[in-house]
Amino acid sequence: MVNSRQSLIEAITAYQSSFAEEISFRKPFLELLNHPRCYHRDHLPGHITGSAWIIDESGQFILLTHHAKLNRWLQPGGHADGDEDVFAVALREAEEETGLSNIAFPNRDIFDIDIHTIPARKDFPEHLHFDVRFCFLATRNAALTVTSESKDLKWIALHELPVYTEANSSILRMCQKSLATAHQQ
Repeated sequence: MVNSRQSLIEAITAYQSSFAEEISFRKPFLELLNHPRCYHRDHLPGHITGSAWIIDESGQFILLTHHAKLNRWLQPGGHADGDEDVFAVALREAEEETGLSNIAFPNRDIFDIDIHTIPARKDFPEHLHFDVRFCFLATRNAALTVTSESKDLKWIALHELPVYTEANSSILRMCQKSLATAHQQ
């Protein structure tokens, strides 16, 4: 369970991945977690965020949002805004950004970690998101609600993700993990 700074430090320290880039993220994550304000969006050069990788009951579709500010298809997620329970952050963002209310989770373990650059805006400089991702389950026939944070929401087949995401490496990494899990079942 990742519900405090200390539990996140322990989870990141113990985190295992077959993807070299994820292993390389461990040290910067742990360094960031030494900063008292790392869970606040004004902490620069980067801060902790939480994301939801929402897969359908068949294991073949992922729910993505067409992010309004970034103009890209991404998993729901957002700023911790001081909340050190990064799992709760990911769940809250999933519910707020999709309108889903019956999201399930197979466990509270970290599904993926990523560090990515957010471009500068007129009111804020370029910075890094230290993103902790969790896997959630939802049914594809549940009603979705597009909010002001996105242009659209869509269930996208795993094999179509490269086209929608412009081959975003972190999304394709999560896709590979989903496919590996589906083949194990």
